[in-house]
Amino acid sequence: MAQAKNVTVSQGVRMLFSLMTPNESSFATVQEVPTYVSQATPYFTGLIILEIVLGCLKKDGPRIKINDFITSLSAGVMSRLPQLMMRSLELSAYIYVWNNFRLLELPWDSAWTWWLAFLGVDMGYYWVHRFAHELNILWAAHQVHHSSEYYNLSTALRQSVTQQFSSWAFYLPLALMVPPSVFAVHIQLNLLYQFWIHTELVKDLGPLEWILNTPSHHRVHHGRNPYCIDKNYAGILIIWDRMFGTFAPESDHVVYGLVHPISTFEIWTVEFLYYPYLWQRFWEAEGISNKLSVIFKGPGWTPGKPRLGDIADIPQITGEEMPYNPTWSPAMQAYVLLQFFLLLDVYNNLLMDQTILSEMTVLLLTAYVLLSLTSLGFLIDQRANAAEMEMLRCVLIMALLRFGYIEPLVPLLAFPIEAFVLISAVYWSLQCVNQRINRMKKEN
Repeated sequence: MAQAKNVTVSQGVRMLFSLMTPNESSFATVQEVPTYVSQATPYFTGLIILEIVLGCLKKDGPRIKINDFITSLSAGVMSRLPQLMMRSLELSAYIYVWNNFRLLELPWDSAWTWWLAFLGVDMGYYWVHRFAHELNILWAAHQVHHSSEYYNLSTALRQSVTQQFSSWAFYLPLALMVPPSVFAVHIQLNLLYQFWIHTELVKDLGPLEWILNTPSHHRVHHGRNPYCIDKNYAGILIIWDRMFGTFAPESDHVVYGLVHPISTFEIWTVEFLYYPYLWQRFWEAEGISNKLSVIFKGPGWTPGKPRLGDIADIPQITGEEMPYNPTWSPAMQAYVLLQFFLLLDVYNNLLMDQTILSEMTVLLLTAYVLLSLTSLGFLIDQRANAAEMEMLRCVLIMALLRFGYIEPLVPLLAFPIEAFVLISAVYWSLQCVNQRINRMKKEN
């Protein structure tokens, strides 16, 4: 069986900007298609570091906040975990339709097929994205990506766990004629292109603004200003927004985030907060028509309002909006950042080695990743029970290290890491004891 190929450094850079050619990215089978997204991690990291450095050098440059940064990366990590258990639903559904219902079989090695897939996937993404804003049930998933009140490259990684379970349907028409291997290339390249446009450092790209989705266009999409709502859904080409009447140029200063900010960094809340709210609105709505409208009309819809709600109901921007950024000590910021980087090492190894690990090991490490994301989110949010959860997490890390389930990227760091985790476990144990004593004093 043919194996997927690794990308070269040149390809790794160019794939982020949709500059791959048909000759180097056409494959006969899905198995040969490189895992472009998985191999993009070092390029993501490099660009994020570059953005941080340039932001620090500029007097008015963007500043990354550790709490928001880690929350965005946590959402990205969580969104990829389902693929440890199953193949991408988009690709699985596509292959099923191709195998059973295709009308034509376009040649996989034709440049015409490649460009048709490029346009088809990009237009499909436009409608995926638009429906995710215009149907409340789909917005429940997509709002995760808009929940950051900052706009930087880490925001691109703030993805929903659940959106992947609905987006697959929009690409199925292509499966009637475009081979799965060609689709598997473009569904990845389309996603990768959207990484670099999440930045405030790039202002205007001149004539390219007419054709391509750019940082300027996508800043509008992430804004909560009234003029930004439900605009600029494009993936790579902004022409779809211009054609279908959803384009808006950047004008007033953009204020980012949800219309009603969620004010939390705890990852489970970020990912799933909207579903209980939607359920509550559904049950409180009177009559079956209103109940269905809650689900299948826009997030801003209420009885008597247009399908997508009334733009006049959007809170006006005063210019005094400040992102949610509670004070926490530099020492705690350094601790959470270091623990998160240690977690990323485990997560990356899990993704790379999943095919050779036992099912029990994959489940155990997945549980560890989820526990870590939860615990670090509790620390960032300064939850009352954060110390207890972090103590348990540190004990679990020590056990995983001791029994060889996780290994440091650099073997020489094994002892320092174990010592750091042990000291952390002792510290959080003492914090738990101290909190218990204080509680007992208050009760007495």
